[in-house]
Amino acid sequence: MPKVKTHSGAKKRLKITGKGKVKAYQTKTSHRMKSKTKKAKRHLRSSFVLNAVDQPKMKSLLGIN
Repeated sequence: MPKVKTHSGAKKRLKITGKGKVKAYQTKTSHRMKSKTKKAKRHLRSSFVLNAVDQPKMKSLLGIN
């Protein structure tokens, strides 16, 4: 049986927390920041935990099951 390869894009963008949840970072943070308010930019800095519905798919991309 062949090895399960991790998805290169997923391993750069997702992390697994200590309890096994999938953590991601906000999008829309790389350019056109002038038009965003300070509050919006501040909220984009933080990471978030994905929905329970999306977590199994992202874990399979990372090779975790």
